[in-house]
Amino acid sequence: MPKLGMEPIRKAALVKATIDEIGRAGSLDVTVSQIARRAGMSTALAHHYFGNKEQMFLAAMRHVLSLYGAEVRGALAAADGPRARLNAIVRVSFAAGSFRREVVGAWLNFYVLAQTVPEARRLLRVYQRRLRSNLLAELRPQIGARAVAVAEAVGAMIDGLYIREALSDRPPDGVGAARMVIAYLDGQIDHRVPA
Repeated sequence: MPKLGMEPIRKAALVKATIDEIGRAGSLDVTVSQIARRAGMSTALAHHYFGNKEQMFLAAMRHVLSLYGAEVRGALAAADGPRARLNAIVRVSFAAGSFRREVVGAWLNFYVLAQTVPEARRLLRVYQRRLRSNLLAELRPQIGARAVAVAEAVGAMIDGLYIREALSDRPPDGVGAARMVIAYLDGQIDHRVPA
């Protein structure tokens, strides 16, 4: 008989194990059995909670996106003014919880999965729209009509830095990545450089 209250704990363990296994493998070429073993439970129980590996991975990315969204909301609430809020969005994009080897690997595989799996594509679009919306809200008061082009460039830089990090053999440097994007923004805002 299942233990009452264990489902959320087991699902959370499977989500973490999914991210860890995909990060370790560097691809979605992992089995439900490997994920379940890492989570300390049976393959049958993992299938019971999620059905298949794709659903486990989608649950893991929903978890990553949920944590990211909460961090962004908290950082925006603590920042004062459009410039500080803009920098907060960038810093959260490269925070230690998101910009670590396992999560970066999960993101890279998420981009790939979104090409063929409608639910992954939908989740990725939701993330991209929210990032764009947050950036535009802070850029428009500072640079007006150029905000759209700059927000698109910042989104592309963030994606590109994640891809570059996934292919790197160095430890992740979220501070350096954020510094690079903020330097670009400084150039666009302070010097009114064309996008």
